[in-house]
Amino acid sequence: MKKFVRTILLVLLFSPASFSQSFFTDSGTAVFHSKVPLHTFSGTSENLTGLINLEDNTVDFYLDLATLDTGNGKRDKDMRLTLDVENHPFGEFYGKLVSEFDPTNTAPQTAIVEGVFKIHGNQQDVRIEGQLIPDGNQLTLQAGWILRLEDYDIVPPSLLFVKVDQEQEIEINAVLTLRDES
Repeated sequence: MKKFVRTILLVLLFSPASFSQSFFTDSGTAVFHSKVPLHTFSGTSENLTGLINLEDNTVDFYLDLATLDTGNGKRDKDMRLTLDVENHPFGEFYGKLVSEFDPTNTAPQTAIVEGVFKIHGNQQDVRIEGQLIPDGNQLTLQAGWILRLEDYDIVPPSLLFVKVDQEQEIEINAVLTLRDES
């Protein structure tokens, strides 16, 4: 009986429902969708790194922009030059979860974060809506927003008279795992 009670206490003390826990990933997915007249393309990276701390509602994510891949070497090179990846290698978000979130409810929940997004040496205050789905020791995150290049002083590349659209659709997806804080 003592062993059973001890097991129940350990489960309760170390369950993801505890608000003093943080969840981490270093293998989330970031995707951008871009348009030029008569053509669309996407860039993807499987190297999104992030943390969600339920104790203080901190949300902290970054992406090494050199890991974005559009499937076209020349386009990738032009994108890295446009983003000045050599001098500004990361896209970063730091902020707070401002919506209510119940880690004991395993249904998908709307999650709203407010904070600062930085890219290309510039930053903007942003509000991003997504979805969090708790599942035991994991949180699944899905979010998206529109990034306007001009807000970050990014001059869209062009080919002849055709320019990349100012608005880039950004999506992130990640499974974050309970971080062992021992």
